[in-house]
Amino acid sequence: MSAQPRWRLGLTGGIGSGKSTVAGLLGALGAQVLDADAMSRASTAAGGSAMAEIRRVFGDDFVAADGSLNRDRMRAQVFSDPSAKQALEGIVHPAVQRAMAAALQASTAPCVVFDVPLLVESPHWRTRVDAVLVVDCDADTQIQRVMARNGWTREAVEAVMRQQATRARRLAAADAVVFNGSGNSLLQLEQDVRAFAASFGL
Repeated sequence: MSAQPRWRLGLTGGIGSGKSTVAGLLGALGAQVLDADAMSRASTAAGGSAMAEIRRVFGDDFVAADGSLNRDRMRAQVFSDPSAKQALEGIVHPAVQRAMAAALQASTAPCVVFDVPLLVESPHWRTRVDAVLVVDCDADTQIQRVMARNGWTREAVEAVMRQQATRARRLAAADAVVFNGSGNSLLQLEQDVRAFAASFGL
């Protein structure tokens, strides 16, 4: 098998769309899934690759006793100072990209899936993948799922959705779409993902 994957697939979808479910289905079919959120969390865990720079830029108060990111303190700082969010992203995003590049280099899978929630919002991703798969979902279903899953209010879910690309923008960026909204069963989703995956040998 080639040392380099034959396909680099970008996977994205709005909150509550079922993107993680689709990533799991692709993984079960033989793809290697690189989860940007998981890598971001790892970079800010104790001993994580972003922590030394976070300490240098933000100070000791933003580092918890165990050496991980003090998330409550950082959340409050980002809320009160928008420039803090930009500074944090300037540290964490490169760390995630380095981790993904290393994982890609080491992969022997026929397909590597880059599971990136804000793929459409980050223009550099489109040049790094061969195709973009969007998990599509109607807004009402997204809201109901996240309210049930996270215990959030409708307003809290809608606030997150406003920070993400619109449904129309995601669909415009898609090379392929699987629908996982109202009336769609898990069995139907599995069939759709399997049919899509067959097109690149999984």
